Amino acid sequence: MSFDGSFIHSMRQELAALLQTGRVSRINQPYPNELILTIRAHGKNHQLLLSANPTYARVQITQIPYVNPAVPTNFAMIMRKHLNGAILTEIKQLENDRVLHFGFTGRNELGDQTKLLLIVEIMARHSNITLVNQADNKIIDAIKHVGSDVNRYRLLLPGAIYINPPKQTLQNPFTKSSFDDISQLLIDYPNVDVLAGALQKTIQGLGKDTAMALAKTLHKDSNVEKNFKTFFQQFNAPKPTLSHIGTNKINFTAFPYPDTDKNEEYSSLSDLLDAYFANRAQRDRVREQGAVLIQVVKKQLKKNRTKLKRLKKDLQATENADEYRIKGEILTTYLNRVNRGMTSIELPNYYENNAPIKIKLSNQQSPSENAQKYFKRYQKLKSAVKFLNEQIQLTAQEIDYFENIQSQIELAKPEDLVDIRYELEQGHYLKDHEQHKKKKHKRRKINRPEKFTSTDGTEILVGKNNLQNERLTMHTADKRETWLHTKNIPGSHVIIRSFDPSQTTIEEAANLAAYFSKAQHATKVPVDYTKVKNIRKPNGTKPGYVIYDSQQTLLVTPDPKLINQLSEATKTK
Repeated sequence: MSFDGSFIHSMRQELAALLQTGRVSRINQPYPNELILTIRAHGKNHQLLLSANPTYARVQITQIPYVNPAVPTNFAMIMRKHLNGAILTEIKQLENDRVLHFGFTGRNELGDQTKLLLIVEIMARHSNITLVNQADNKIIDAIKHVGSDVNRYRLLLPGAIYINPPKQTLQNPFTKSSFDDISQLLIDYPNVDVLAGALQKTIQGLGKDTAMALAKTLHKDSNVEKNFKTFFQQFNAPKPTLSHIGTNKINFTAFPYPDTDKNEEYSSLSDLLDAYFANRAQRDRVREQGAVLIQVVKKQLKKNRTKLKRLKKDLQATENADEYRIKGEILTTYLNRVNRGMTSIELPNYYENNAPIKIKLSNQQSPSENAQKYFKRYQKLKSAVKFLNEQIQLTAQEIDYFENIQSQIELAKPEDLVDIRYELEQGHYLKDHEQHKKKKHKRRKINRPEKFTSTDGTEILVGKNNLQNERLTMHTADKRETWLHTKNIPGSHVIIRSFDPSQTTIEEAANLAAYFSKAQHATKVPVDYTKVKNIRKPNGTKPGYVIYDSQQTLLVTPDPKLINQLSEATKTK
């Protein structure tokens, strides 16, 4: 599962065949550590994704749509200045290392031809994307600036001389001609796991999984040279494979590795990476861009959960309210037995067959004042019960609201975060940095709900956050259409755009409602459905909150394959 040097060897060939001689037509930086170059080559546009993400660093052609920020970054502007209209002349790999060089020819402001290198280093948290002028080998800019305080070996700053990463003393497997050392490793390390570790220290560009696959291949028989060459020749004619290992682990490889099963083959390495990284990279982008939102929601949940515990504790203390009333009434009945200066007295409790009850008294107050004191305490606690119950209900609603927001962030695409941020700003949970600007405040546009198509061709709409949910249910949907939502579970509003949907469509829409909810990974999720005319929004409630009646309930288990199928049907419609 590593984007290692050997995998990059295969990817370089794929990219060169598709992109070489192409022209850069567009440059965008949708996410902080990722650059997308749209390259027109062989009559087709290709989106080349260059990622320096610490977790998902890679280079590929992607079909996954992205949303650009309202204002381009400085790095994106510099890339546009130097690379817009440039021709991609070559793609080279630095030996079998995790470094790719994209060579471009372009024109500067004076019309003179320039040669530029866009260098992508895929090295986990040290990954970077750097633009270098080939004429003087000076750095024009890098997506991550690295100063001398971080790296003493080399600077990655504008104007600095570009220096390659420290050269490895390991052997390039694609140019290796002698195999005596590999034979010796097999003798020294008969155990496959230990051999794999030794191979990583000998051969360049081997991730852990590739080293293990090579070790297993070498163990087949004594023909070391043949097995070694056969293994690496497969990187020149890849069969992109997604392997399911165990219950939850999935691995992507350039070809099927030994001892893997449930393999899925893809037409290209880029398609393979899209399938593997689609959800993983999106979750990472959401965490990165929604960090402030996540922090606000966690803070509000912690505050309200603590408040709820305190309120319940206070409510529990009011359960003794009747005891104060009874003591006050008994004191009033037997005032003639009470003398000023007493600190306590035992009197018959006529509520419990005249059993004696001990009552504490204040020696500074008269008998009548002592009785009134108990009545006042009773009234105070009685009033507190009503107040506490109201506060408990309001606090529980706040917790439900923020649990819903938390669930929406977990399920959100990066573009959905804009709506969630706006909602939190409107609720004064998050400071609106735009409100103090002098320019006229414009009404923000809410993103559209996500579209799906059922197997019988019916359109299904899914709101991805509270603002989308409210607009979808209360404004977009026809009163005769069908509305769905998980029962008593935070989730999306789902609308079937049909007055008389089939049972199959209702079940598929229920699957969407369950999938886009907090119960995404659960089984037998209850989903309510009813006509939109039965939905009502109480005055003063938060966005997305509705009540409904005349519902029916389905039990469904969220099926990601079905969700993908319904999504793909929309794209091809």
